[in-house]
Amino acid sequence: MPQNHTLDYTSIATIGARGFGLLTFEWIIGLLLAAVALSALARRLKVPYPTFLAIGGMLLAFLPSGPSWALEPKLALALFVAPVLLDAAFDTSLRDLRNNWLPVTTLVVVAVGITTVGVAVVARWLRPDMPWPVAIALGAIVAPPDAAAATAILRQVKLPYRIQKILEGESLLNDASALLIYRVAVGLVVAEHMKVREFVPSLAVALAGSLAAGYIFAQIWMMITRRITEAPSAIITQFGGTFMVWIVAEHVGLSGILTIIAYAITIARAAPASTSARLRVSSYTVWETVVFVLNVLAFMLIGMQLGPIWSGLDDEVRFKYCSFAAIILAVVIFIRIAWVMSYGAFLRVLKSHDLLPSYVVAAVPSSRRSIVVSWCGMRGIVTLAAAFALPEYFPYRDLILLTAFAVVLGSLVIQGLTLRPLILALKFDDDDPVAREAAHARGIAIRAALDEIDADPSEEAEILRLEYRAVLLRAENEPDGGVASGELPADPLRRRAIAAARRALLNLRHNEAIGDDAFHLVEEELDRAELSAEA
Repeated sequence: MPQNHTLDYTSIATIGARGFGLLTFEWIIGLLLAAVALSALARRLKVPYPTFLAIGGMLLAFLPSGPSWALEPKLALALFVAPVLLDAAFDTSLRDLRNNWLPVTTLVVVAVGITTVGVAVVARWLRPDMPWPVAIALGAIVAPPDAAAATAILRQVKLPYRIQKILEGESLLNDASALLIYRVAVGLVVAEHMKVREFVPSLAVALAGSLAAGYIFAQIWMMITRRITEAPSAIITQFGGTFMVWIVAEHVGLSGILTIIAYAITIARAAPASTSARLRVSSYTVWETVVFVLNVLAFMLIGMQLGPIWSGLDDEVRFKYCSFAAIILAVVIFIRIAWVMSYGAFLRVLKSHDLLPSYVVAAVPSSRRSIVVSWCGMRGIVTLAAAFALPEYFPYRDLILLTAFAVVLGSLVIQGLTLRPLILALKFDDDDPVAREAAHARGIAIRAALDEIDADPSEEAEILRLEYRAVLLRAENEPDGGVASGELPADPLRRRAIAAARRALLNLRHNEAIGDDAFHLVEEELDRAELSAEA
């Protein structure tokens, strides 16, 4: 294998200066095991695991004899962002996005835009020789928060459902808005003779074309893969399709992010009806593992990049770089707090004077909710991947890489370690609409199962009816209960009943009587019951 080999689109292996040898393999195993240990420690301390991954990446940068692996910059976004984005988009509820369109839009468009401009202005003030497109690219890199870290905490505490949906919607769409700005800024630097007005028409076409292409890709892909039922082949095909959609979209000048979002949401609406329980359970497990591994690789690789950068600077330049990064971190945190608190206060004033339309009143946040949303601004894998994806000879690339990592590390440590105590101190109450919707869906699904076998006179059917009636009674009295997996041996009757329950559940989701969270919760229960019936 040749020396100094870098990754291309057909390779996911990391290659060192001496090729992929035993030492490289040992480092990969050791770092993955260390990441698992850090993740376990994070769960024990009830903090987001990316916080400890960021700390581990920083330590790796200063390891005297650490590994040095190369990665083609153009591959960074495809490798790290595409699967993570698809995983998030697949679980996105269109109903919840619609219900929270106003706060999500302001965070995705206004907050990202203000952060980008604010960072660019400060960067230019600190480094007057930095061109505006470079400063804007830096602003776009550090602008989008990564709600994965916030969500890891929000699942551990009782928080209003609306806040969770706003943060999840923001994390899905803010990457698109930030990386569109990033794409224009980087394009202006690389093609110095081009002007912003020359990018606007192509950008507008890319926005509409990306959404259409994502839908078309999804329809074609589902037709092609409909007959693939073997779990290993299906999962490999899922990953292959994700990378292929991203690569094709980027090659034809579309937005890979918007294309992947449309692609994932389209598949998510159709896949549950045609995917077997065994394949779904296997796929979810693999995707969760891959997202974790990608986070580990991102922090590892950025840490390896920072080591040579840091060692090549003298003490005076190090101080200047660190001061620059610290100021940018402060600007990023302050702008989000200022915008979210101002937005909430402004809406509350309008509400007090009856100046808001009725459909907006429900979206007016309380001061406590504004505090939580403003503090959920941790940056993560998208910021790292965007910084890494800058061309090798991009102006101020080393400074941008160091600043991006500092913003990620600082936000994860400062906000990530304090978010849970802050939420507990604010003492939120929530009526848990997911549990209520899940209980409603569970009851209807079980009734559908009973109706399916109601006319069967066999003794097995009577036993199954007694079991389901008991489950129905428990579901009505205990909303948090699940669907029983059953004690009977495998038989077509049970599978037929579960299929009827699943059809009823899909119908509830289609009619938006329940949200995607409740749908996936009951779907998982039915999957377990179906797998038990097949055992």
